[in-house]
Amino acid sequence: MNKKVEVLPDKNALVERALLLILSKVEPSIQQRGRFTIALSGGSTPKPLYEALSQKKLPWDKIHVLWGDERYVAPDHPDSNQLMARNAWLDKVDIPAENIHAMPTDAAEPSQAAQQYEQHLQELFNSSQGEFPAIDVILLGMGDDAHTASLFPNTEALKVTDKLITVGNKDSSVRLTFTYPFINAAECVIFLVSGENKRPALAQVFAPTASETIYPSRLIQPQKELWWLLDEAAGAEIKI
Repeated sequence: MNKKVEVLPDKNALVERALLLILSKVEPSIQQRGRFTIALSGGSTPKPLYEALSQKKLPWDKIHVLWGDERYVAPDHPDSNQLMARNAWLDKVDIPAENIHAMPTDAAEPSQAAQQYEQHLQELFNSSQGEFPAIDVILLGMGDDAHTASLFPNTEALKVTDKLITVGNKDSSVRLTFTYPFINAAECVIFLVSGENKRPALAQVFAPTASETIYPSRLIQPQKELWWLLDEAAGAEIKI
């Protein structure tokens, strides 16, 4: 596994490093596959990254945006990952509407919406049932409980290995989420982790052995590139 860990001085430096890394992937992906696909994460850490991307002149007609997870709320709900990304980035650039692939959250049953999004992705990537297409870049965060996307400790979503999308649960909050095998199929996975409160979880995720059920971020082991970008507050105790 091509795992790289970088500890940056602060959150601003983390965002700048992530920006450069993403930009370095755009043109090669377009040259090889005719487009660049990126899956976004929610939370506060990536927001300045999205704002920085909105200032770049990029071939937006060849860039496709997806989400790695989404709360099961309306697209205009304050908790929506889609809304945050639109406000910070997507509404500020000339990206075609059909290149924005938001998770549906309007079906009566979340499981039905998960199936609907999976079918949409199969059509987008021209992939078959049971096949895990490779997204060019997947951005991930990590909670202080070591969850990533909406793969929470001790939940059923961690057991799903035959689908792209499943339903994630945190207490009574329902989410849609990429499954971990789908994340692991990516060309490049980038974790963005900031804050001192992440240190205990990071210690377990980076430990030689620990439970993947309790610390779900350990499940993310792509065959291609894996980047852990940490600010000093989060990564001070990590031995690289």
